[in-house]
Amino acid sequence: MNFNNVEFLISAAATKDFPKTRLPEIAFAGKSNVGKSSVINRILNRKNFARVGDKPGKTIHVNYFTVDKKCYFVDLPGYGYAKVSQAEKDRWGKLMEDYFAAGRIDLGILIVDYRHPPTNNDITMAQWFLDSGCPFVVVANKMDKLKKSELEPNLKTIRQDLGLPETCPVIPFSAEKGNGKDELVRHILAAVKE
Repeated sequence: MNFNNVEFLISAAATKDFPKTRLPEIAFAGKSNVGKSSVINRILNRKNFARVGDKPGKTIHVNYFTVDKKCYFVDLPGYGYAKVSQAEKDRWGKLMEDYFAAGRIDLGILIVDYRHPPTNNDITMAQWFLDSGCPFVVVANKMDKLKKSELEPNLKTIRQDLGLPETCPVIPFSAEKGNGKDELVRHILAAVKE
């Protein structure tokens, strides 16, 4: 699959906006300041394809990108940090619930901050994936900001706090340096059955 052959498709504000053409969907979830767009950009070998902002909360809809006409990358609104009104947070929450209820996800990618224990929202998101039976991987982003001695203990904390089974991969990742990219791409290709 050619990850360079990517185009923006639609910014869905409601379920009626989700694409009618069915392709495998790779959904990226994570809190607002975790580097979700940077992870997507690293996979696509692009600098600014997915919007990277200095202020968290740039993604306010469910953004669909078509990758090589073989799958969708779905950039979900970030949770938990953005300075927006409660009404806007509620709208995001409803949109996310509708998206998850539609059963469209072929692979979920939950991005967490490697430097810190998972937030309550991270735990809720992991629980949703576990309850739904939807295949997912956890990407522990920002590994380049950790000391070597912190890597293993932090990974253990993430796995434990999220309540992950041994079968759920946790991928140490650096959107900045590219660590973990090859492993994540392997999971994506397996989900797309490429």
